[in-house]
Amino acid sequence: MKIKLDENLPRRLASRLAGMGHDVQTVGEEGIAGRVDPVVWEAAQRETRFLITQDMDFSNAQSFMPGSHYGILLIRLRTPSRRALIQRVEDLFREEDVAQWARCFVVATERKVRVRWPAKPGE
Repeated sequence: MKIKLDENLPRRLASRLAGMGHDVQTVGEEGIAGRVDPVVWEAAQRETRFLITQDMDFSNAQSFMPGSHYGILLIRLRTPSRRALIQRVEDLFREEDVAQWARCFVVATERKVRVRWPAKPGE
């Protein structure tokens, strides 16, 4: 999976996901850290990358309708320490079939994963 990690996630997560076989790029590597959200969003879309973020500006499923983009994973932890973030994302990528999340809007908490799927043709 091609992934874009937002700047609000630990950089070490990039190497962990790459070690699982994913093509990972960080906002910092691209030189757009600190830029406004639309710049990050456009970069992810231009590069056909699945965006992983904690940024609530990406939380509106109506604005980011499944099927209209390459996918978003919004991580919502009560205590988002670096260790907890890395562990939760690693667990998700080990335990879930994340390849099916392409073009989906996904929200993950400590205990739950909610996936909004693209509408099927004719729905």
